[in-house]
Amino acid sequence: MKKIGLVSIFLVFGLVGHGFCQEAVTNSQILEKLNSLEVKIARLEKGQKSLQKQMDSLDKRIDDLRNLLYVILAGMFALVGFVIWDRRTALAPAVKKIEILEEREKTVEKILKEFALKEPKLAAVMRNVAL
Repeated sequence: MKKIGLVSIFLVFGLVGHGFCQEAVTNSQILEKLNSLEVKIARLEKGQKSLQKQMDSLDKRIDDLRNLLYVILAGMFALVGFVIWDRRTALAPAVKKIEILEEREKTVEKILKEFALKEPKLAAVMRNVAL
């Protein structure tokens, strides 16, 4: 029993000692790792600058599109304003002409009513027409 315990203690210490054994790191290995890290960082910075340029160009394109949208909206409002103005100016002569014709109609109707007072046949005709 003592032999088994003694053998197991030696095995445990032997295996545990192997786990803590590390390889010695030299200065050249550290410098190589640092150089590779610097290269990777430089590559990342270059990619970041490229990405920033793309984002800046995208921002400029968005600003250009926004300005174009403002121009299009202003054009639409101007067109609507022009159409409204044109309708008013086009309708003004027609409205004026209608007012003149209505005045003439009232005048003619007044003349006919006055003449109908003197002329009984005209009065009968006007009653039939409901004037």
